[in-house]
Amino acid sequence: MNFALILFLATVVTGVIALADRIHFARHRAPDAPEPWWIEYPKSFFPVLLIVFLLRSFIAEPFKIPSSSMRPTLEVGDFILVNKFAYGIRLPIIEKKIIETAQPQRGDVIVFRYPINPSQDFIKRVIGLPGDLVVYQDKKLTVNGVPFQQTPDGTYGYLEGLTYVTTEKLAERWDGKSYTIAENPAAQPVYPLNVRSFPGKENCVYNDRGFSCKVPAGSYLMMGDNRDNSDDSRYWGFVPDDHIRGKAIFIWFNWDDISSLAFKRVGTGIH
Repeated sequence: MNFALILFLATVVTGVIALADRIHFARHRAPDAPEPWWIEYPKSFFPVLLIVFLLRSFIAEPFKIPSSSMRPTLEVGDFILVNKFAYGIRLPIIEKKIIETAQPQRGDVIVFRYPINPSQDFIKRVIGLPGDLVVYQDKKLTVNGVPFQQTPDGTYGYLEGLTYVTTEKLAERWDGKSYTIAENPAAQPVYPLNVRSFPGKENCVYNDRGFSCKVPAGSYLMMGDNRDNSDDSRYWGFVPDDHIRGKAIFIWFNWDDISSLAFKRVGTGIH
């Protein structure tokens, strides 16, 4: 379901009815006659829909985390806020950038349209920028020959369906930016048989120890923080700039978890 399109159409329809009433229907109504319901309701809804549409299109948009791919940074069910103008102003619906304000940086957590199915939104962390050579070998990540620093940080466990998963937790750092990732020591860095065809795949080399990819111009390489439970650029390729929806900035609620720990996370920034 394209919610942005539905919201846009609802805003246009209610706005047209409100305008038609102002310039035509109201003039032909008796002064003491009530407004018909098909005019009263649209006129009431139009200002609210317009404000929501403008805020959602140009300022910020809510997003719900649907999977475990970004654990431990983001939990399943987290509601987050996405900054829509962090990387530029885009026209609603068609998502065409008209003003560039900044460019994604390594380590940013962003929401984007899934290249395999653009009607679906994904959230991952930026690892490779246009022109970067990204190498993920034996679960060690380097970009342009420079390694990401990793420091053991205990363990991290979570419930996945009916299975309790235990992972190693690592603090990963790049150029002063630090965040936490999870790894399963028993899992391979990448499973080559699961890699799909995608534009630019000829720039990548896969084996059981990992992969290396040269990121094409105008595209980005994304990975999930839950490295061994993430469907990301390793398997479906690069994210074009015109697929980016915005930068994830903070957590504002989680309806799936009402524990005291979950409440402590409300309002925290996303790093």
